[in-house]
Amino acid sequence: MPSAASPAAPDGTAAPEIRAAIDEAGGAIPFEEFVRLALYGVRGFYSRPADERGGSAGRRGDFITSPEVGPLFGAVVARFLDAEWERLGRPDPFTVVDAGAGPGTLARSILSAGPACTPALCYVAVEISAAQRERHPDGVGSLAELPTEPFDGVVLANELLDNLPFRLAVFDAAWREAFVVDRGDGSFGDVLSSPFDPVPRWLPATAPHGARAPIQSAAVAWIGRARALVRSGSVVVFDYTSPSTAALAARPWRDWLRTYRGHMRGEHPLVAPGSQDITTEIALDQFPDADAVRSQSQWLQLWGIDELVAEGKRIWNEQSARPGLDAIRMRSRVSEAEALLDPAGLGAFTVAEWRTPEPPS
Repeated sequence: MPSAASPAAPDGTAAPEIRAAIDEAGGAIPFEEFVRLALYGVRGFYSRPADERGGSAGRRGDFITSPEVGPLFGAVVARFLDAEWERLGRPDPFTVVDAGAGPGTLARSILSAGPACTPALCYVAVEISAAQRERHPDGVGSLAELPTEPFDGVVLANELLDNLPFRLAVFDAAWREAFVVDRGDGSFGDVLSSPFDPVPRWLPATAPHGARAPIQSAAVAWIGRARALVRSGSVVVFDYTSPSTAALAARPWRDWLRTYRGHMRGEHPLVAPGSQDITTEIALDQFPDADAVRSQSQWLQLWGIDELVAEGKRIWNEQSARPGLDAIRMRSRVSEAEALLDPAGLGAFTVAEWRTPEPPS
């Protein structure tokens, strides 16, 4: 039965590919497939050719993530990596997979911090965008997909899961799945399937008419693949989350299903596909139980952000009369920490860790 439709808008760069997929599927594709093509298709937001501007993080991009705040975030992550290397008995190689690495900002910060594990470190930046991979720093491996061979080390995923394609459930007398159709006037709309049978266990039994909730099958599968790769070590995810799918269903859907372009909230997710980011909060109850779940603020404090800020203040005070570049960088740690620990912003993000024990001696 018909559901909400997007406002009419000029075709985005991914629209022809989406229309072709709709035709091939017989008139409708799952919302998940629409998101995949809009973000990662041939001309998707994150995969457009190098000579075109694609989606990216950073002050000149479309959004700011923790690594783009400054090098302090990577310096704290480096301290965690050293602790994990020690926990595992100093394996060599010690592999760190930075998934959704973008242009390699986190990699640069971690390597610049000079972690103790550096002699054993095999750093692999994974990024689907060829244009972004070209910007990865020297000294790291650069892949389009996760590696395939198990390793001892860590998988890091900073704001990756929220960008993986997701299915969309809509409550209309029962929970149904949203499919995307071509309305024939230059815009896309959605229609609803028959009721789920069975209903996914984490959806509430009932909800207000029109309530929506994500079904994050791709993200759950990604966590499974990442955990299977880590022979010993951990998978660490930084993202914005909700404790439950029911909590998301109770909120206005545009609160948690968001679009971004040029540091601003974008349009309806079905408008101009390929020209804006499409992202969702992560519903933790759909994922396997993590070994540790903390706010980003708590995690950063656990791994020594306060000590690094204190060090920065000390070095600045010692060199402020004739400050060099290093002293100026140390001074910036104060403002970086404020942004990273902000309880109304990045500090409220969630850090979830799935760990494996030390390898047997």
